[in-house]
Amino acid sequence: MAAAKELRKPVMATVRLTINATQAKPGPLVGAILGQLKLNLMAFCKDFNARTQKYSIDTPMSVSLIAYKDQTFDYVIKSPTVSWFLKKAAGIDSASTRPGHIVASLVTLKHVYEIANIKKEDPGCKHLEVESVCKSIIGTAKSMGIKVVKELE
Repeated sequence: MAAAKELRKPVMATVRLTINATQAKPGPLVGAILGQLKLNLMAFCKDFNARTQKYSIDTPMSVSLIAYKDQTFDYVIKSPTVSWFLKKAAGIDSASTRPGHIVASLVTLKHVYEIANIKKEDPGCKHLEVESVCKSIIGTAKSMGIKVVKELE
């Protein structure tokens, strides 16, 4: 146990960012935050852009970055939010203004299952069953005013 404590690096900061896939650049958003922590901006941008190549450019990726006092960092890239996926699947720009009263759009159970399989790869969801992730997505859809149907008519 003592050896494990010696290997830990002292943490300077933990930062959460939302960056579009393959669009990290040392500009205003990323540069201001990582530059303030004196981290290597170009190393982060190149690595992030390489790791998000398989996503389309407009896909917002959630990043949790841990900055250490020796100016090194580790980060985890998570998939976009469930609400973003649901809006894409439903073909809408915004959710209902009165969920439960006004239906903004429809999605199928197939869409929900596909979103669940993507979200299951996130670090916080790896231990969950696909069924429970699907139920959570259906709840999010309901709170957005998106109706989940078996098949589109």
